[in-house]
Amino acid sequence: MAVSLFLKTVKQPASPLVRYLLPFLGIALALGAQGALSVVLPKGHDFPFAFFYLIAVFAAAWFGGYLPGAIACLLTMIGIPLAAVPGFRLANLDLSRMTLLVGVSLLISGVAHAQRRIRENLRQANEELDSRVKSRTQDLARTVEALESEIAQHKKTEHKLQTQLERLNLLDHTTRAIGERQDLRSIFQVVIRSLEDSLPIDFGCVCLYDAAAAEELTVTCVGVRSEALAMELALTEQAHIKIDQNGLSKCVRGELVYEPDIAQVQFPFPQRLFRGELGALVVAPLRFESQVFGVLVAARRQPHSFSSSDCEFLRQLSEHVALAAHQAQVYAALQQAYDDLRQSQHTVMQQERLRALGQMASGIAHDINNAISPVSLYTDWLLETEPDLSARTRGYLETTQRAIEDVAHTVGRMREFYRQQEPQLILAPVDLNRLVQQVLDLTRARWSDMPQQRGVMIQLNTELLPDLPATAGIESEIREALINLIFNAVDSMPDGGTLLVRTSLGPAGSSMSPQQVQVEVVDTGAGMNEETRRRCLEPFFTTKGERGTGLGLAMVYGVMQRHNAEIEIESTVGKGTTMRLIFSVPVAGTGELDALAAATQPLPARLRILVVDDDPLVTKSLRDTLEADGHVVTITNGGQEGIDVFRTSEGSSERFAVVITDLGMPHVDGRKVASAVKAISPTRPVIMLTGWGQRLVAEGDIPPHVDRVLNKPPKLRELRAALVELAMSAPAIEQAQPQPQKV
Repeated sequence: MAVSLFLKTVKQPASPLVRYLLPFLGIALALGAQGALSVVLPKGHDFPFAFFYLIAVFAAAWFGGYLPGAIACLLTMIGIPLAAVPGFRLANLDLSRMTLLVGVSLLISGVAHAQRRIRENLRQANEELDSRVKSRTQDLARTVEALESEIAQHKKTEHKLQTQLERLNLLDHTTRAIGERQDLRSIFQVVIRSLEDSLPIDFGCVCLYDAAAAEELTVTCVGVRSEALAMELALTEQAHIKIDQNGLSKCVRGELVYEPDIAQVQFPFPQRLFRGELGALVVAPLRFESQVFGVLVAARRQPHSFSSSDCEFLRQLSEHVALAAHQAQVYAALQQAYDDLRQSQHTVMQQERLRALGQMASGIAHDINNAISPVSLYTDWLLETEPDLSARTRGYLETTQRAIEDVAHTVGRMREFYRQQEPQLILAPVDLNRLVQQVLDLTRARWSDMPQQRGVMIQLNTELLPDLPATAGIESEIREALINLIFNAVDSMPDGGTLLVRTSLGPAGSSMSPQQVQVEVVDTGAGMNEETRRRCLEPFFTTKGERGTGLGLAMVYGVMQRHNAEIEIESTVGKGTTMRLIFSVPVAGTGELDALAAATQPLPARLRILVVDDDPLVTKSLRDTLEADGHVVTITNGGQEGIDVFRTSEGSSERFAVVITDLGMPHVDGRKVASAVKAISPTRPVIMLTGWGQRLVAEGDIPPHVDRVLNKPPKLRELRAALVELAMSAPAIEQAQPQPQKV
């Protein structure tokens, strides 16, 4: 039985050589078994050794096949007798036994072959069945997966529909509630309370916005559950939030603002919310007929906690609230009209004036730059070309020049309020002693006149180090920083005291450290505790209550950061505060001052220049100052006229060497002028002189056909440097003939 099972499990050898060796191997094993038993068994014992040979024959027939089985029979019946039995002859062979043995061998081989064929068929059938089962199983798994996905999608759709239904019910309930009220405050209270209870949110408020009055939001209503957090964040009612520097300009233009993780937003307003452990923010505009008059602020503690359906619900709710608020405003206006018609008319007129002012606000900066450009050019020219000016006149002109630069810099910084990157600094030598005297003159009313009106005396002391080295910086920014420090010092001494402004050299450092100069503003006021001193440079942090904005020292810190300078604060409660500004002085001969204070480059030979601008004062001042340098200047009033004049000149011998154009002009602007000039003469230099120069350079938005962008108001040294560089790099053009100088 065991042999049978073994034979069933063992397969036929695949190699023919192995199959034909099986008979010989089997007979050899049988002979070995016989020899071993013969040694062990006693002599004369009759043992059936033929059994071993039958097993060898059957094994050869079963595993080897027909021919190996026959070979085993021949070896058993003929080979062994011939080799082992003396006198054995083929005639003595028993043919019947031989035939029987060969027949049994062939039968065993046939049975084995049939068994193997049956097993192979069964194996193939099993493999085919397994393959079909696997295929059906995979199809079934895919079907189950598809069903599970469809079920999950159905559940998701059902949940979404349920959420939308809940949002619609909440929207309907809120709309009905606000529709029953006629004043803005009660409408806003209902909205915030509904959001806190049903959405829900962790902080909510409504802010009003008047584009014509100021670029800021005013907190009008705070939710009941949000009051504690509002106190912590200084967002109580009537608090003000700047728009541009807080990333809210999109919202007041009518777009919903969603910040999933306000920890990653660097604007002051989101950062203020983040300090209150809030993580996600949605600001929805309150808009009626494309006019935004307020915003709805909703925040949660968990980042990424507002879904798209939540944002859509807040957008729809803001539209309903805006409509109801507008209706309430209309109702209040009508009621006021019934009470006092004349006052109502006056209010409407005032609103119209403010609205018109708001529409002009976008062009104010550009107009300011155009207006002060002639003053800047003429002032530079007078200071440079009139050596016989009296000391007083020259002082007046230098003061005018500083004021113009301060105005231009302030206008430039106004454009940067909404930008994260700092504008590129253009450094110049700054005499801190002279700057301190200017600041003290500018702030005299604050530290002298106004305290004396209240019967308070503030004594001013100055300690200015003679021969103080100059530093590199922007004079207007440093001046503004010192003004803020003096204002803070005066505010800290409401009952009077001593104000000391001191300049000095910094402590000696290593031989590799640059020299340092210090400006100190010292007061004998109330002083600051450690917590206040640590936080005083944070934006919106103030100890002055409603009188303060919390931006003064933050602005000073920003100025010092932009100048790679340091600020140190020493303060003791009840004894006063010392604010110390530390600036580096570039090393002589290798620093920035040598490059900044270098003499103006030599002017090129007389050039024929075309000036294109729609402001007659700007064109006149440019012509006067450039002609004073010996150039021949042609001015045109507008872009199309400039293109026509340039095209006409190209056909004559009096071609223009350089074209100076404004950016913002009616019908044909500076971009089109530059493009037309390059289309006519690709190598002709084009200088764009515009009030938006800093923004174009900072944003990389320089028009493709413009070779140089200069900012308004222009400075003679910058304009001359641009003419020198462009005239030297451009192909040679016939120089203008000398013209008689105008008197």
